[in-house]
Amino acid sequence: MVAVVLAVRPPDRLVGQGVFNQFSSENLKLSAVQIDLGPLGGNNIRGTLSGGVRLDYGLIAPKVRVLLGLSYFHADLSSAALRGYEQGLRRVVNDPDSNYTINLGNVTWSDLTGDLDLQYVLPQGHAVTAYMGVGLGVHIRNGSGKAIDGTFVEDALDQITAGVNGTIGAEIGAKHWRVTVDARGVLSRGLSTVSLRTGVMYRWAGIGRRPGAR
Repeated sequence: MVAVVLAVRPPDRLVGQGVFNQFSSENLKLSAVQIDLGPLGGNNIRGTLSGGVRLDYGLIAPKVRVLLGLSYFHADLSSAALRGYEQGLRRVVNDPDSNYTINLGNVTWSDLTGDLDLQYVLPQGHAVTAYMGVGLGVHIRNGSGKAIDGTFVEDALDQITAGVNGTIGAEIGAKHWRVTVDARGVLSRGLSTVSLRTGVMYRWAGIGRRPGAR
């Protein structure tokens, strides 16, 4: 029995080693830069525009590329979110006559995000490359408004938090200049968003082949 187990286990380890051996940092180098812009919506904000820049650092495994991104949006807080904060303020107001009013006015929420994405690329021909990916991000958010300065509402909106994202899209173009279109969803504490972006990419290197590939 021991001999059988020892005879079976090595191939399993070799398979696992073969998978991990496909990942290598030797191909990682800056190969493209992308600028994009598009509409964005979220669960606690009104629709707005989001813009960003992404850097393609090449392949870390066959058909898997690494991207670093920085994006930003500035949006008005949604009516539902404003009502929630107003109700929170009512719970701490001590007014026996209950003749007070609460009006938070215009409250905005901005988000600066840094992302690290892994994208699986699927060439569809000479001029089209589809891709899908997942990533992790750090969100630096800031709430602002005349009525919320110095209140718990501002404290609740000013935050640094992590998030996960998913992307699906395509880049179109056979040479250095390419057009990109992608849909992106983000899940994070307090705010989840969906965006559709169109961009321009300048690629001074191709998707790339691993050394020794034919």
